[in-house]
Order: sequence, then C-alpha cells, then structure tokens
Amino acid sequence: MREFVVEADGGSRGNPGPAGYGAVVRDAATGQALSEAAEYLGVATNNVAEYRGLLAGLRAARALDPGATVHVRMDSKLVVEQMTGRWKIKHPDLKPLAAEAARVLPPERVTYEWIPRERNKHADRLANEAMDAGARGEQWSASASTAELEAPAGGSTAEPEAPAAGPTAGPTARPDALAAAREAADVRAARTEADVRPARTEADVRPARTAAADVQAARAEADVRAARTVATPGWAPADLGAPATLVLLRHGETPLTPQKRFSGSGGTDPSLSAVGREQAEKAAVALARRGTIQAVVSSPLARTRETAAVVAARLGLDVTVDDGLRETDFGAWEGLTFAEVRERHPDDLDAWLASADAAPTGGGESFAETATRIAATRDKLVAAHAGRTVLLVTHVTPIKTFVRLALGAPPESLFRMELSAASLSVVAYYADGNASVRLLNDTSHLR
Repeated sequence: MREFVVEADGGSRGNPGPAGYGAVVRDAATGQALSEAAEYLGVATNNVAEYRGLLAGLRAARALDPGATVHVRMDSKLVVEQMTGRWKIKHPDLKPLAAEAARVLPPERVTYEWIPRERNKHADRLANEAMDAGARGEQWSASASTAELEAPAGGSTAEPEAPAAGPTAGPTARPDALAAAREAADVRAARTEADVRPARTEADVRPARTAAADVQAARAEADVRAARTVATPGWAPADLGAPATLVLLRHGETPLTPQKRFSGSGGTDPSLSAVGREQAEKAAVALARRGTIQAVVSSPLARTRETAAVVAARLGLDVTVDDGLRETDFGAWEGLTFAEVRERHPDDLDAWLASADAAPTGGGESFAETATRIAATRDKLVAAHAGRTVLLVTHVTPIKTFVRLALGAPPESLFRMELSAASLSVVAYYADGNASVRLLNDTSHLR
C-alpha cells in the first residue's frame, strides 16, 4: 500500500479577507513532491482557507492512488485537533468542510500531525502564490510556481528555525530576505493564536482585532510580499475576487453518438456505451490531476448522470442534479440522423436552421427556449458558487449555449462550434457580470 504525506496551508489577508490555500502531496518514502494544488478563494476566513487546503491535498492524494494511506501535516492546530475529534466543531462554516474532508478517504487511512510553520513552507508559499495571483486578477498556475524550488522536500530549509523566545530571534542578525520571512511569520502568528489555546470556545479561537491592528498586519504582509512580487505589464482587471468557474464536460459516447443521431431530452434516454464509460474514466483522471473541482452538477439524463458519477467518485464529491442542464428536446427528430430529418421534414429543418425561434417537428424545444433555460441555470449556479470551480456534466446544446452567451455571439454561432464527446470547455464569470471563455472542446485527456 502506498503512503503519502499531505502538507496543506491556508491564509486570509484580513480574516475575513482575500484568501487562498496551498497543498502538496509527497511520497512518504522519498519526500518527493508528486502533486501541487493552490487556489485563490476570494473573501474568506483563515479557518475556511485552511480547511480548503486540506480538502485539496486529500483529493490530490486520492487521485494519485485511491487506496493509499495519507499522513496530513498542517501548522493549524485548530484543523488538526478538529479532524482528529479532540476539539468540537461549532462554527457553521467549518462543519461542512470538515465533513467533506472526512469523506475523501476512509478515516482509518488518514492520520494528522501538527507541525511548526517553518516545516510547512511549501504549502505556505503555494497559498501565498494563489493569493498574489488573485490580487492580479489571475488564477494560480502550477507551471509558474516556485514554491517547490523555495521549499525543499519535507519542508526542510537551510535557514535555522526561529527559537521559541528570546532577544536573539531579532531580524538584525539575519539577511534581509530572512528578516522579511520572519516578519511574514509574525504577521501570520496573529491569525494562529487559537492554535495554542484549546481551552477556548470556538467563537474565541480567532479573536477580533482592532481596526488599527488589521491595517498594521495588512501593511506588513503587503511589504513582505512586495519584495518577491514582480509587476507585469498589460491589462489588469479590477480586483473582483475569484470568478465562479464553470467547467463544462460533455457526457461520454452513447450508442447513438457515433451514428450522429439527434439525442435530446425527449427520446429514449440512452446510457453510456463501453467507449463512453472509458471516456468518462479518462476525463475523471484528468480532472483529478488538476485538483480544482469543488462541486459536481449534472443534467438529469442517464448519460450525464453516469459520466458525472464516474468523475465524482474519483474526486470524492457528491453529484447534484439540475434539470436546467438537460439537452434540448428534439421532438419528432429524436433518434434520427440529419439526413433522415432532411428527407422526412425538409421545411421544418430549413426553418430550424434559419431561426433560433423555430422548434423541431412535433413540439420540440427551440434554441431560443433552450437559451432562456440555460441563462437562468447559469445565473443560479454562478450565484451559488461564487469564487468556486464547479464541474457541470451536460450536453452539446447547453455547453454551446453557455459559450455563446459568454461571448455575446449570435444564435447561428451554435452551428459553428465543434463539441466532441467527453470534451472539456471552461467559462469563468466575474462579479461585475463579465464572462471569459477559457477553453473549448478540449479532448487532450482522451488521447
């Protein structure tokens, strides 16, 4: 049985304030970093960010080997004591996160250890990279991360650990970079006061600071990070927080897919074929490797629910079904090929191709009606998942409609997009109402 070490951290610049987390999965035998995860969360508390880091680390470990044992190491006494059951969880924001973390892997295969901050530098730097990226209006990128380079395996460092107390810990005897690092550590110490005082109630764990103290801490953190933050030229969006990011996965193949038959919500509701199930597994592996999905929502049709179940099992998440994500109802055309529709209903097909308001023969759903439904579903999901990354498992027309609406493109653009089975597309939605299409019809994970 493989054994992993998960190191996780989270922080908030304000508590609550702009927050982010970082997590790294290591091989327990060699200390080699196998996977990294980080994300800017928007506005959140320190404790929420710490738990989100734990969740990301556990999910990344599960993606590498669902049968492995995991030893979690964190510098948050609160999270470690709560996850081991020694402290009660009273805060309503933390209860669902702790419950979700407990479900990722069987509890008997996960152990927890508190470690000093100095031994958690890799995850700490990932969290700060995510917050820095969020401040620039960007997403954290693993390819641009230097956290592993700055924090050797196991969190070891060439710098001596700070003594527990005493005047020799002052920064004057150290290089500037180390002094800055110590100042950052002092700033973070203010938010981990609860970690060393288990006798307090949870309401007292993170005591409220005065406005002046908040300002002072924020300035200190800004000064520390300014030394390693390089401004990049170009357009930069306003600091709107992390967007709601919808990852759009088309279901895997059904027996009707390779035959290019109309298959909407009014037909036989086919299940996945053997090829479709294999495609779902490949998509699950790719999404687990990315480690950013925080919720899974599926259309109610069989092919999407089957695909979603495969992915959610790999990610350790539950599936929520939303009827708004169903495919268009193609009426009397269900199960027919385009050529067969042309032969049997030529006038209706011409009208359908010419206008989004035209419905398929037999009382099907027009593209205009589908767009109205998708827009309402989009607004509901974006509001419910602000600042989060959500996987939507759905169909060709809904995904094309999400993209079309995000681009402000005309209805005829639906006929100019290619969307393969089990492909991935991504649209991000910002607080000011703007949207950004980040990916369309990615099938690289199927090769």
